[in-house]
Amino acid sequence: MTADLSRRRPPFPYDHLPQVEGFTLASEDLHEGEEMDLRLTAIGENVSPELHWSGAPEGTRSYVVSCFGPDAPSPAGFWHWTVVDLDASVTHLPQGTGESDLQLDGAAFHVRNDAGTHAWSGPCPPAGDGAHRYVFAVHALDVDTLGLDDEASASAVACQVSHHSLARAVLTATYTVPGEQDTTTFLKEAL
Repeated sequence: MTADLSRRRPPFPYDHLPQVEGFTLASEDLHEGEEMDLRLTAIGENVSPELHWSGAPEGTRSYVVSCFGPDAPSPAGFWHWTVVDLDASVTHLPQGTGESDLQLDGAAFHVRNDAGTHAWSGPCPPAGDGAHRYVFAVHALDVDTLGLDDEASASAVACQVSHHSLARAVLTATYTVPGEQDTTTFLKEAL
């Protein structure tokens, strides 16, 4: 028997946080409001998407890049990816950067996602739960480092970001599991 996951969808995650200036986030792999390619998901090849950004404000000293899934059937959504302490000179993450810290420049590193890995954890929404949103964000910060280590949770990073964010760029993609594919196997393997 499959659990009934019908529920109201949560609001956009940044609607209730302090408002900051915006800048531009784009991707060769993602388009605003459109469905993600299977390759980027945990069901597919679990490859992190290419991201690039521009227009961050003067005074930006570092960036945090993240992907949050607000529609996961949990009280707190699901953190898929968080990269911390990207140098202000970095404005591009090539496809596959989320594989490990070895793909990152300088002092940047991944913190643990909600699948328990220090890497990209692609979407894997429950079958039959409709389209889930995946909100990619780049925060321009007023500090060189948040002073955290790789054992920090993505939620702890998000709290620190709120105190140091000069500007935020977002791009939201979606993913829906096709047909009646059972995703619980992928979730158990990830956890």
